[in-house]
Amino acid sequence: MHLHDFWFLLIAVLWTGYFFLEGFDFGIGVLTKLLARDRTERRVLINTIGPVWDGNEVWLITAGGATFAAFPDWYATLFSGFYLPLLAVLVCLILRGVAFEYRHKRPEDRWQRNWEQVIFWCSLLPAFLWGAIFANLVHGVPIGRDGNYAGGLTDLITPYALLGGVVTLVLFTFHGAVFAALKTDGGIRTRARRCAARLGLATVVVAVPFLVWTQGDSGNGSSLVAVAIAVLALAVALIMNQRGREGWAFTLSGVAIAAAVAMLFLALFPDVMPSSLDPEWSLTAANASSSPYTLKIMTWIGVIMMPLIMAYQAWTYWVFRKRIGTRHIPATH
Repeated sequence: MHLHDFWFLLIAVLWTGYFFLEGFDFGIGVLTKLLARDRTERRVLINTIGPVWDGNEVWLITAGGATFAAFPDWYATLFSGFYLPLLAVLVCLILRGVAFEYRHKRPEDRWQRNWEQVIFWCSLLPAFLWGAIFANLVHGVPIGRDGNYAGGLTDLITPYALLGGVVTLVLFTFHGAVFAALKTDGGIRTRARRCAARLGLATVVVAVPFLVWTQGDSGNGSSLVAVAIAVLALAVALIMNQRGREGWAFTLSGVAIAAAVAMLFLALFPDVMPSSLDPEWSLTAANASSSPYTLKIMTWIGVIMMPLIMAYQAWTYWVFRKRIGTRHIPATH
């Protein structure tokens, strides 16, 4: 395996980890309006991700940094062509982090209500935009002979991209509902399971057409296997949720996300950004990569750092593994 292929694989793994972990973060943010009945229950939901949400975003930072170092041409074209949607994601992530920290700093109803609105919208919008961005990435965008983006914002707004955004929004919200059922107790846990059942069915309705569309347009034998795994994992997750096996349901909803992301990267490879103008102008893992020496140094850094990051996150989730409920929330909050 060439080093540029290895780094394409590693970046795919980083994005998979990010969507697996940040996916239920976004889902919890959306569920603060859809599931919680009052401020105390919203606080319960926020507390389920309170110790881990910022650590989950490390995967995004690492994926972006790895792309910049390993594939500078890919990074440059991606961030110039997708400037506005990526900027919107960045602003949402910043405001969302501020909202988590500031919401409980003052007791006024208006203060807390405003920050809760920020948490909801700044979870919903990135969940949608990431799907639209990756759908465009796989489907192809206008890239000129010089390797630069040659389109405008309207070129990114297509039925396929919009469907991709709806898929990630519904899938992440389903993932969040299953996580809420796993991490809470009492009435909110029961309602989270019922909500997950409805969201799971909605996910099947929108995800299957999107995956079939992607497979027919850009897929291959490997991506077809990933599609089958994603659909099967989603179906079994629904069954496990119905049986009250929240741990298995959460694991399998995560497998569905991982398989769906893997399917997109398998359909994309060996391109990193296909050109809709001329396939010969596409950016590939070979022509968009850094020098072999740079990739070699990065490989050693990755071998050392990746296990440390994963070990730290595993420890964090183990420490904060217990369920919480409304009884754990002080009355003043």
